[in-house]
Amino acid sequence: MIPGFTNHHTGPLAYSSGGDGPPLLLLHGFPQSRAMWAHIAPALAQTHTVICPDLPGYGASAKPRDLAAYSFRAMARAMTTLMDQLGHTTFALVGHDRGARVAHRLTLDAPDRVQHLALMDIIPTHTLLSDLPWPVAQAYYHWFFLAQPEPFPDRMIAADPDSYYESCLLGWGGAQLTDFDSAQLAQYRAAWHDPDTIRGMCNDYRATLALDMDHDSADANARLACPTLILYGATGAMAKHYDVPATWAPKCADIRARAIPGGHFFPDTAPDETAAALLDFFTP
Repeated sequence: MIPGFTNHHTGPLAYSSGGDGPPLLLLHGFPQSRAMWAHIAPALAQTHTVICPDLPGYGASAKPRDLAAYSFRAMARAMTTLMDQLGHTTFALVGHDRGARVAHRLTLDAPDRVQHLALMDIIPTHTLLSDLPWPVAQAYYHWFFLAQPEPFPDRMIAADPDSYYESCLLGWGGAQLTDFDSAQLAQYRAAWHDPDTIRGMCNDYRATLALDMDHDSADANARLACPTLILYGATGAMAKHYDVPATWAPKCADIRARAIPGGHFFPDTAPDETAAALLDFFTP
C-alpha cells in the first residue's frame, strides 16, 4: 500500500503508519484511497510518525449505510477517534480534496487537537456552493451527479467504473493516465470495482448537500487559529476560476500559500514537489 509502512485495520478504519517523530495525519480525496500517499508519506516519515487512513466509504475502510456517517463532521470525529486510539492528543494534519474538507471541519470542531494544517486544492465548501458560477458548476458537475438519490449514480458508475473515475482523474486541471503511478492506479481501480465503495463515495457527496452545508453555514465566519498552508494546482480548475489563497484568507489567522505544478491531482503527478512543500511547512 505505502512502501515501508505497516497496514492496520482498527475498528471501522483501515490505515497505514510509518516513521518516527511528531504525529502527522494524512487524508486522501476522491476518487482515491490512502494509496495516493505512496510517494509522499515515506518522505514525511523521515521526520514524523505518519498515519494514512482510508476515509469512511473509501478503500478498505467500512462503508456505512447511514448517510450521517459521511458528513465531514462525522468523518472528522472518526479521525480524532483513531488518533485517540493511537495515543496522539495533538497532531499535524494534511488533506487533499475531500480529505481537505474533512481536515477543515476537524480543525473547526477540535481546534485544540491540530497544531499545523495543510489544505490541498480546495476552496471552502460554503464559498463554493453558496455562489456557484456556471463555469465552476460545469467543471465540478460531479458534486451534483454523485449527490443524486441512490441508486441512480451508483448504477451508472458501476456499468464502467474505470471509465468514469478515470475521467475524474484526467479532468479538473488536465492530466494523462501516464502521469499517475501504475501501482497506485491499480489500487484505486481495485476499490472502484467494489459496489459498496461506489455507494460510499456517492454518499460522501450526498452528505455534503444534505448535511455539510448547514454545518458550514453556521461556521461561515469561523477562523482557523493554527498555522495553515494552502497548496493548489497551478493549472487546476480551482486556480483557473478562483484566487485560491484569497478564498481562505478570511478564514485563517495564520496563512501561507503555494502553487504546485499540475492540476487538481498534483499529489499524484508531482509528489516530490508536494512532499517538499509539506516538509518545509511542518519541519522547524
